Amino acid sequence: MQVGKSEELREWTRKVIEKMPNLTKPQAVVLAMWTFGIVMTQSSGLTTVSVFLAELLGKKENTIRQQLREWYRDAEDKTKTGRTSLDVTSCFSPLLSWILSLWPKGEKRLALAADASTLSDRFTVLAISIVYRGCGIPIAWKIVEATIPGSWKPHWEELFRHIDKTVPPDWFVIVTTDRGLYAEWLYQQILNCGWHPFMRINLQGQFQIKGTVSWLPLNTLVREVGQSFESLVTCFKSNPIECTLLARHDEGYAEPWLILTDLQPEVADACWYSMRSWIECLFKDGKRGGFAWHQTKMTDTKRAERHWLAIAIATLWQVSVGGAIDANLPISSLDELPQTHVARRNLKNSVFHRCLSCFRRGFLVIKAAVLNRLPLPQGSFFPEPWPSLTPQLHVSQITLSTA
Repeated sequence: MQVGKSEELREWTRKVIEKMPNLTKPQAVVLAMWTFGIVMTQSSGLTTVSVFLAELLGKKENTIRQQLREWYRDAEDKTKTGRTSLDVTSCFSPLLSWILSLWPKGEKRLALAADASTLSDRFTVLAISIVYRGCGIPIAWKIVEATIPGSWKPHWEELFRHIDKTVPPDWFVIVTTDRGLYAEWLYQQILNCGWHPFMRINLQGQFQIKGTVSWLPLNTLVREVGQSFESLVTCFKSNPIECTLLARHDEGYAEPWLILTDLQPEVADACWYSMRSWIECLFKDGKRGGFAWHQTKMTDTKRAERHWLAIAIATLWQVSVGGAIDANLPISSLDELPQTHVARRNLKNSVFHRCLSCFRRGFLVIKAAVLNRLPLPQGSFFPEPWPSLTPQLHVSQITLSTA
């Protein structure tokens, strides 16, 4: 299958073929078309991407539209016989490997977030994502119909199984989850991967500090702002779990964080949980803040899962490019200003936040390179130091994709 006249698209196609070796060449070529079109148009819509690629490649709109649509259809729905369905689960490990190949050689820490997001009353997306510099990059996902009852347990277990062997065993990996996802089986599933659960829980229930006999209410912990707690405990009288309980109540938060982990109290830091909020930025970037997936007309979950592969790789590309620039931005010259300068007064009691998200910055850098006929930016990853003091990573301050 010929890509066409665009050198930039040809270059990107070579990259996708290299990094997704599990795909057939035709599958990888159309995936490259999808992701390139999504990034260039900032839309995941079939019609928008089709029109853009048709103009770029000098082809008929209907021809491109059919190529893109056939890519995410089931084999039995394709117009030609002998075609196969794209198994999106086979892409999770290569996708994670792609990210790890761009990770700094000396950095062996990953923060993951597992969370669910809905699209009206049509879809629920269960996603595991790498959280990085105020953004999230999905690496495994399952899309189910939002209105159909059923357990999510088998879906989460399968997602973790698809990626647990991809990360080298000597890496330090935490998996953060919000209160709605806590379950003892999920805690154990994360441990089975060789990773460390970092799961927030509700205030209901009781705990017992190791070496004591009294059971204490969870809601009596860290009642006041500024308080913190960490200890080995048995948590919950029914379905008890032996773990470390971390708690802290910081200014600006309506409720304290109560977090369960297998890490020793002297090793774990509750502030790491603040990185979980970045997955919310991922959901925004995929919808109104970026690729407009919320406008999709799809109703089939399998097609939506394949479509999400294109969205995931487009996100990877933008965030890796934007993050590399973000990591090398000039350090603030505030220290060089006079003590009475207005900038010092305005910054007093403020916290650092990005003026532009890595997701948005990546798009601007890629588009400028294409317009200037410069080499296509490929990106790399430069993780920030993990937070260790009072969390300063609020969604409202780092989600600036539409700026």
